[in-house]
Amino acid sequence: MGFSQALSGLNAASSNLDVLGNNIANSQTVGYKSSGAQFASVFAGSKGLGTKVSAIVQDFGAGNIEVTGRELDLAISGQGFYRFQQEGEVVYSRNGQLTMTADGFLENAQGARIMGYGLDDPNDPFSEIVTGGQPVPLNVSAADMPAQATGTSDGENAGVNAVYNLDAGIDATDASLKNSADLYTDLAEKTNDDPPSEAAEYHYSNSFNVYDSLGNTHNVAAYFLKTGDNEWSVKTAVNGVYSGAANDFTLSFGSDGTLTKDGAGDVIGVDNAGDSKALSFADALLGTGANALNFDFTLAGTTQFSNDSTNNTLTQDGYTSGALVGITVEDDGTVMRNYTNEQSVAAGQIVLANFRNPEGLKAVEGNAWTTTEDSGQALVGVAGTGLLGTVESQAIETSNVDLAKQLVEMIVTQRAYQANSQTIKTQDEVLQASINLSR
Repeated sequence: MGFSQALSGLNAASSNLDVLGNNIANSQTVGYKSSGAQFASVFAGSKGLGTKVSAIVQDFGAGNIEVTGRELDLAISGQGFYRFQQEGEVVYSRNGQLTMTADGFLENAQGARIMGYGLDDPNDPFSEIVTGGQPVPLNVSAADMPAQATGTSDGENAGVNAVYNLDAGIDATDASLKNSADLYTDLAEKTNDDPPSEAAEYHYSNSFNVYDSLGNTHNVAAYFLKTGDNEWSVKTAVNGVYSGAANDFTLSFGSDGTLTKDGAGDVIGVDNAGDSKALSFADALLGTGANALNFDFTLAGTTQFSNDSTNNTLTQDGYTSGALVGITVEDDGTVMRNYTNEQSVAAGQIVLANFRNPEGLKAVEGNAWTTTEDSGQALVGVAGTGLLGTVESQAIETSNVDLAKQLVEMIVTQRAYQANSQTIKTQDEVLQASINLSR
């Protein structure tokens, strides 16, 4: 009798129940990808010998993204896997539930450390990210950010950048329109509480803060005095102390209300030389033990129209020191450290990996996968580039298990198991009847 067909059916149904049970058990596992059993018929010549499980195929369809509000919960919106280092082995996962260890590594619940592009100098927590290098376990340094003196950055907007409008309607010959500010001539005069001995006449004044090499704040005041048609003189003081004629400069405007330009169209309206004035405040004027302050005061875009004098924009590149208060993760995977001085600096960049054949990955413990010959090598890149998805912070990707579908399939598989067992029972009865006839 052909018991083998029914036995193969029982084994196949049992294997399918194992797969369904594992899916149901992981229906709440973050980043889990469901699996499905595939069956194939078995033949010997033209005689069917039942069925077998030919493969267990993983479904890498995306799960739903669920907002958690926790900064270190990360979801991938689109294709890709996180790359982790776990006990010296590289594994891949869609589960981005991370915590920070005491020494600054970002780990999942299994102790695997997320990997990405690190810093150019591992000993300098404020060096640049090396994109395109070999991914390493990311580390977030807790070191305080040192102060940066105004004018010492290497960006395009170093120093102080301001845009003003100066009132063209002011009559430079009307003395009643002028104001006067009393200034000290040196720090000793101010410290000894002597009367100010310098006067600055102005039609408009404005001040801004700058920072020295120790992170101390200093207030720089600029006094704008209209001296003639389209001509202004500017006097500066730091903390109420006149910094000297070397820091004075002039502004000249064309008939169109913009700073004058040369024949090539370049701005020369600041001191008839360019669009900025190099200011220098000696350390003796600062009185903090810091280095002298040297920075460019750039006024590109400043105008002279018949409207109220006003400061439209102002930026400066200095800041005081700061302590780490938290981290955030951007869409491209950049891990940003945020400091008490309102500055943010990158600690590294999480990378994503993709595979030509994700179904060829080998599932391992901890909701992770490793590469195989079938999956091909990992294609590593930055989130949001190519086919790679983006990183969504404060969110997780839920399991892609369709629980209702799994329960229905479990019922169907149960019916198949019962039917195969009934086949065995029927064939046993037939065999018993044959034996009874032969007696």
